[in-house]
Amino acid sequence: MGLYTLLTVSHSEFIAAYNLLVHLIKQSPNLNMFLPRVCQNLSSPIQSSPSNGAGLALSILSTVFNTLQPDNDNRYHVFLAILRVIRASANFETLKPQLRHLDEWLVQWEMDEEDQRKLYLAVTDVAAEAAEDEQAYQYLIRALRTIPSDEASTPEARTLSLRALKSALTHPSHYDFQDLTDLDSIQALRNSDPVYFQLLEIFNADLLDDFNDFKDEHDGWIEAEGLDAAALNRKMRLLTLASIAASTSQTRSLPYAHIAKALQIPSSDVEMWVIDVIRAGLVEGKLSQLNQTFLIHRSTYRVFGENQWREVASRLDMWRNSLVGVLQVIQNEKANFIAQKEQESREVDAKVNGAGMGTQQNYRKQRRGDGEVDLE
Repeated sequence: MGLYTLLTVSHSEFIAAYNLLVHLIKQSPNLNMFLPRVCQNLSSPIQSSPSNGAGLALSILSTVFNTLQPDNDNRYHVFLAILRVIRASANFETLKPQLRHLDEWLVQWEMDEEDQRKLYLAVTDVAAEAAEDEQAYQYLIRALRTIPSDEASTPEARTLSLRALKSALTHPSHYDFQDLTDLDSIQALRNSDPVYFQLLEIFNADLLDDFNDFKDEHDGWIEAEGLDAAALNRKMRLLTLASIAASTSQTRSLPYAHIAKALQIPSSDVEMWVIDVIRAGLVEGKLSQLNQTFLIHRSTYRVFGENQWREVASRLDMWRNSLVGVLQVIQNEKANFIAQKEQESREVDAKVNGAGMGTQQNYRKQRRGDGEVDLE
């Protein structure tokens, strides 16, 4: 019976037939030749059970995967087949529990960078198909990290880098772009796609004014590239607010008027944008309607460089000096406590000794009355 014929086997016999086939293949000296073909076959639609085909295929592939030794690199091909079935069935929830083992598996299978990249991209596609944008982006970044420096300018690297950059720009809750700027393949866009790289630099560290200058310089480019101009404007305003909040490290207070000017919005909209930036997790603080100020408790640095390290060092010095002061107060209080206890102890001894002398004198007086001689 050919592999293709098995796809037409009835639902009740499908799993048993494939389990037998897999058992026979595992006994064969040509496991590496036959098993990938079985995996490929199971990735195809199952004609005998269109509605339950994905479940049947996943059941068999999972059995095959679990019966192979953990370090058997055939598991790699089986897992790729599992990913193809999950992608076709849009059943990402089935995959989620397994992803935490993925890095461990790749080490066990001793996969090279190219095979790792292929697997990460497969996970990316499955997540993207299921609208799991954050997971898709994270595994795309992992795929980019497998590209060697000497291949950072290849067509594949450029395609993946642009895909990651567009994803980061359009993702509604992605605000940290340093994970991109650290990649060699992204840096290579400086030469191959300078406009995209300029836009990345603006979102990484610049303000709304710079973004508006970019739009004037490249009029219509954003729309031509299929990017959502309104979404980019909103994200740039939130990043700008985060930057000016981080720059107020001394006063920790932002006037409404300053926020309105930086975000180019009416003063009546300031509180709405402050609430949005707090919800985004970029800043923590409290609005003071009475004083028309935003009191900042914590802010996120978009780029952590030399100036930020200086501020950290300054705050650590202040913290250390504060602790020294607290320690001195504790030591003084401890010394005062000891001195007070010693004074109380001396007073108690004095009272005890005084009471003892009085008793002795009374006794001696009584003895003298009895004819005894006082030798003192």
